[in-house]
Amino acid sequence: GTCVFNSEESANQIAAITSKDGTYSPTRLLNAKGKDIMKRNGFFLPAGEVDIITEELASSTDIPAGVSVVKDITSGPNGIWSIIDANRCKVYTYDGDGNLLHIFGDIGDQLGNLQKGGAQALTYQGDKILVHSPVYVGFTGVLKNNGFEAVHSPLYQDEDGVWRMDFEDMDRRLKAGKIHTAIFCSPHNPSGRVWEKWEIEKAMEVYKANDVFVISDEIWSDLLLDGHKHIPTQSVSEDAKMRTIAMYAPSKTFNLAGLIGSYHIVYNKWLNDRLLKEESLSHYNTMNLLSMYALIGAYKPEGHQWVDELNQVLTENVNYGYNFIKEHFKGVKIIKPQGTYLLFLDCTEWLEEHNMTIAELRKKGYEVGVDWQDGEAFFLKNAIRMNLALPLSRVKEAFDRLDKYVFNA
Repeated sequence: GTCVFNSEESANQIAAITSKDGTYSPTRLLNAKGKDIMKRNGFFLPAGEVDIITEELASSTDIPAGVSVVKDITSGPNGIWSIIDANRCKVYTYDGDGNLLHIFGDIGDQLGNLQKGGAQALTYQGDKILVHSPVYVGFTGVLKNNGFEAVHSPLYQDEDGVWRMDFEDMDRRLKAGKIHTAIFCSPHNPSGRVWEKWEIEKAMEVYKANDVFVISDEIWSDLLLDGHKHIPTQSVSEDAKMRTIAMYAPSKTFNLAGLIGSYHIVYNKWLNDRLLKEESLSHYNTMNLLSMYALIGAYKPEGHQWVDELNQVLTENVNYGYNFIKEHFKGVKIIKPQGTYLLFLDCTEWLEEHNMTIAELRKKGYEVGVDWQDGEAFFLKNAIRMNLALPLSRVKEAFDRLDKYVFNA
């Protein structure tokens, strides 16, 4: 491109960028001893924009003045790396020798462009994404299949046996892994925690401090037990509203998973543009006519009443299962969920007492007609996940069989 300048300052900037000697180095690659080992063999230094104009000329154009302001840097495969320029709202990608491969974006509202000042962070395929464990098996599979690495921040049980987030662990893992994306499950699957407002606020403070964008899976938000209330992640602060993609669907509540009727709520236009771009790469996310009217019908007043009644049934089912396990299955630990229709059984003590593996225990359940799920897939060892979204009579039948033929045979 043509470098435009009419001042000594601009001339000095351009001279530095074209010198290739590293005197102007907004980005550096340091070895273990702190020495800069970045290769700068391209036509220009790997420093972002080279078409630089002065403040005077910028006042009569839409082009920002001055050099690139590097907001974030991330590395990709085979030595490729990218920087994001908060001044020009562009992404510059280089190879390992410092050659410019391509430039993406600009200032504007069009798809693929960025809002001035809105560019904060970059994510490559292969980057790390923070999740809480135990974690929904669907998250693990999707991340792996799309080339991302899940980093687990384990939940812990407090003195009352309630699952809690470890905020210090979250912060430590985000910093150590230079992570800028997190999946936040609310209510949490598979633990069944319905997060309190202060917990969500604290989590979002940690994400903000580490420049993390949040994908908030709130698909279970309708299914609440014993009067618990769901707090939307985007509602706890203005910052949370602008750094979060919230995901919802009627599929869990109304058993409509096969219709592809999920939807998202995004207030940040830059985030929404990126999301729409990714969705455009596949037709799979296109809602069909049947799913659209199913969604509309589900959230009409009749659907509200049905969900209220459903939650009463689920609460009764979960309370029955929880109490039955506490009374009859010695050596099995369980925490009562606050949402969802799932139970997680920690069978560690029972397995040790009966010299049995979790696979053998699961097999015994299958043999008497109880279909349950290994907790290992959710990163919880010696555990079993149970689905209680069925009539109470069938719940009682299942636990009666487990009592007579499995746990107390």
